[in-house]
Amino acid sequence: MTEADIERYFVWVVRRAGGQTYKFRSPTQRGVADRIACMPDGKTWFVEIKKPGGRVSPLQHLFAREMAVLRQNYACLWSKEDVDAWLAQ
Repeated sequence: MTEADIERYFVWVVRRAGGQTYKFRSPTQRGVADRIACMPDGKTWFVEIKKPGGRVSPLQHLFAREMAVLRQNYACLWSKEDVDAWLAQ
């Protein structure tokens, strides 16, 4: 399973749930999450998508910690099963 496969599945799942996803790239800040998911319950999530066996870079770890300090919703998803579990929470 590739990262692109998981990302496509994530986009499909979010849309099916009534939400919207945005691909995010920051030209000035490396390590930010791949996707922003806006859910119909009003929650916004910063989501990093990784393939099984992939690695989270030090800057991505830093971004995750910053989101925790700011009390933002952040998830790192490694598989379609992770996507399903994330949506079910």
